[in-house]
Amino acid sequence: MHTIVLESDTDFEGWRKAARKLALNDIAPTDVTWTVAGAEPELFSASPATSLSDAAKGTFNVPAKFVELAQTAILHRDPERFALLYRLLRRLRDNPDLIHVAIDSDITKLQAMAKAVRRDEHKMHAFVRFREIGREPNSHFVAWFEPEHHIVELAAPFFARRFADMAWSILTPDLCAHWDGHAISITPGVNKSDAPTKDRLEEVWLTYYANIFNPARLKTKAMQNEMPKKYWRNLPEAALIKPLIAEAERITRDMIAAEAGAPKKPQRREETMAKSHAPKTVDTGTESLAALREKAADCRACHLWKDATQTVFGEGPQHASVMMVGEQPGDKEDLAGKPFVGPAGQMLDKALKEAGIVRDRVYVTNAVKHFKFVPRGKFRLHQKPATPEIKACRPWYEREKASVKPELVVAMGATAAQSVLGKITPIGKTRGRIIEADDGTQVLVTVHPSYLLRLPDEDARAREYAHFVDDLRIVAKHLSAAAHAT
Repeated sequence: MHTIVLESDTDFEGWRKAARKLALNDIAPTDVTWTVAGAEPELFSASPATSLSDAAKGTFNVPAKFVELAQTAILHRDPERFALLYRLLRRLRDNPDLIHVAIDSDITKLQAMAKAVRRDEHKMHAFVRFREIGREPNSHFVAWFEPEHHIVELAAPFFARRFADMAWSILTPDLCAHWDGHAISITPGVNKSDAPTKDRLEEVWLTYYANIFNPARLKTKAMQNEMPKKYWRNLPEAALIKPLIAEAERITRDMIAAEAGAPKKPQRREETMAKSHAPKTVDTGTESLAALREKAADCRACHLWKDATQTVFGEGPQHASVMMVGEQPGDKEDLAGKPFVGPAGQMLDKALKEAGIVRDRVYVTNAVKHFKFVPRGKFRLHQKPATPEIKACRPWYEREKASVKPELVVAMGATAAQSVLGKITPIGKTRGRIIEADDGTQVLVTVHPSYLLRLPDEDARAREYAHFVDDLRIVAKHLSAAAHAT
């Protein structure tokens, strides 16, 4: 009897070297016991592969497909996997075509093991939830996961690619993977008690999850197939799943019980598209802001609505003399459904106050009404809207303007300037002075408040902030003149 002791549960190279030597010495699979260092009985010695004859030197070939499957299947938690792989190695050496015999019991088991490992890897990619430790710029993100198989080293490169710009650790009972922004490192496993249980953005994430949970698309069995209950205990949103499902089922029952309404008149495709998309022409201003807001809630003019929580429409007096246009809602605005309530909104409020402007007197909106972002863990990082998205949303700006009838429009940032003026407009050449758009609208172009937040140098930030306030003082003078005129 030969006992082979591998260095770890995933020691494929150690298995391959030992299996090759065993096969060249014509050792039968039934005469080999495979184990892992630290798990072998005390009577086992070091790998007795050293006692095998070195006279049988040489090589032999097996199908490349077997090697590929074996590298994955060896990550399975079945303790008999090493023996299965060696048995197949011996059989494939004499009959390479066996790899294509789908009904062979060993081949079937090998494929099932590899499939289970790949599925577990996919689940790890989908159900890891990072929690923040510390605060930027020294924050670290930590997650806890309980894999079915030995997949930590296999799955780690995915997280390094997806979350390359943040330092993270994924803790598991088997191994822990860490990323410092440059390289992945692997350390021994830990207990769940070592993982954080909550962070400062937990409530934001739960609010977002509850808002995007769509009862109309709920298929409980399909959801549980993709996200089995065993994963729920490690997900922050798990506490919401049962009540959200119950609420969805209640809504469904109520809809079924409700009296059916009269069927709608069939519409041509052109009519349907006209109602779901923003119009290409602008009304003369008979639409109220409340009516526009209700219509914009169902806007499907571009793809951004699919990932956003909701349409974020403008806010302010119906007949404000000044209309301020930003770029797009951010994360906080997307959740709240109101424009400029996040960090950029706080910067704007501060600057307006310093310039002598009461925000309640101006109408504030965005060129693009849905939040465009790229996910980074539980965070959603802002992405600049593209020209097609700006053009798709421009009719909403035109309808807002027609309804409010402002005497002055303030375009904050390049995206807003492109929407207001209908063309790409450099900020530097037009900033700080009132110009006239092609339709006769008086326009003041300035920077977006978020630009000030992104400046890394404190002196530059103070200088640009003062410049921004000077731009707003031009708006204040206009408001003052409008007030005296009335």
